Amino acid sequence: MENKHEELRLRTKQFALRILHLFRSLPKSEEGRIIGRQLLRAGTAVAANYRAVGRSRSRAEFIAKMGVVVEEADEVVFWLELMTDGGLVPSPLMADLQKEANELLAIFAASQHTAKTH
Repeated sequence: MENKHEELRLRTKQFALRILHLFRSLPKSEEGRIIGRQLLRAGTAVAANYRAVGRSRSRAEFIAKMGVVVEEADEVVFWLELMTDGGLVPSPLMADLQKEANELLAIFAASQHTAKTH
């Protein structure tokens, strides 16, 4: 289990770095800045809050902290979709990052669900 947690810690950190690089490449328009900041905050929060999950002292705390990770990951998925649908970033450039965001969201939601039901 610890190995899987460490793998996900690294994966979420890499994800946060990819979000940071995307943020830096966004158009300097008003909508690029506003949506970009929202994406940057949520994308880096996924990694930061997942680190906190590893320090949970109880099952209830694990479920609560994982809930925050799920919310942030879901928000990232939304901002990425909005950027693509709104034409801020060409869709082909976003496909891989959107895939990773959706995979992370699915992993964390499943983990939270498992913790709640077992």
